[in-house]
Amino acid sequence: MNGLAIYPGSFDPFTSGHLDIVQRAAQLFPRLIVAVAVNVRKMPTFTVEERVQMLQESLEGMEQVEVDSFSGLLVDYARQRGARIIVRGLRALSDFENEFQMAHMNRRLHPDLETVFMMTSQEHFYVSSQTVKEVAFFDGNVSGLVPEPVLRRLRNQRGTGGF
Repeated sequence: MNGLAIYPGSFDPFTSGHLDIVQRAAQLFPRLIVAVAVNVRKMPTFTVEERVQMLQESLEGMEQVEVDSFSGLLVDYARQRGARIIVRGLRALSDFENEFQMAHMNRRLHPDLETVFMMTSQEHFYVSSQTVKEVAFFDGNVSGLVPEPVLRRLRNQRGTGGF
């Protein structure tokens, strides 16, 4: 096993909770890909390219962490990259049911793929991308809920009518 793990998500936007999972996963796995998923069911606030750039800026200096994007099935992307570990963050029990189903479907499609669940740290369990977007939309203070590069983009997005 090469120790390559993938932490997939839409990351629209990348939050402090996501950052917490990345930092902790990077301590467990020698190589980690944070992979921005193109989700055709969601209407993103930021383009894939913008999300990749925000992630790269937010994760600067973490040498074992790579930022990438993908579309299609996660299992196909994992095969393409040679990864056998998927990292998923859980905030609450309500997250578990959906993640549990996805992990089993991924395992059915790719029997060698393992999913590792990590609980978000206590100080971030209430933070979600959707909540951050809603608070930012109404000019609420989201500093501390997102890394600085994301905060700058959210402030710019407000001023351009991007919400």
